Amino acid sequence: MSFHCIFTMNSINRLLHKTRTLLTTSLIQRSVTSGTDGEVRISQLLKEKFPQATSLKVVDISGGCGSMYEIHIESEEFKGKRTVHQHQLVNQALKDEIKAMHGLRIFTAVPKQ
Repeated sequence: MSFHCIFTMNSINRLLHKTRTLLTTSLIQRSVTSGTDGEVRISQLLKEKFPQATSLKVVDISGGCGSMYEIHIESEEFKGKRTVHQHQLVNQALKDEIKAMHGLRIFTAVPKQ
C-alpha cells in the first residue's frame, strides 16, 4: 500500500514561512534569555534598534569578562546598504557599550527570500 500526498507550491511556501518564523523567533528569544549579562544587554539593544531582525546572535568571545563580542545579525533594515554601512549602523546602536570593549566582530546580512 502506498500513500500519495499532493501539496501545492503555495501550501509548501506557507509551511516553510511559518517554520522559518517559528525557528527565528525561538533563536532570538533564546539568545536574549540566556547568556552573560553583556550578551543579554547587547541583544536587547540590537533587538530594539533592528526590530525587523530575523536572526540575532551575540556571543561574548572574551571568555566571559565582557571585553569582546561577536555579533551576527540578519535584518531587512540592511537591504540596499553596503556592508560597511550595515556595520556602521550596528556600531552606532552600540556606541555607549563599545567604549568599554576591547574588540567587536560584526557579521551582518539581509534575510534570504
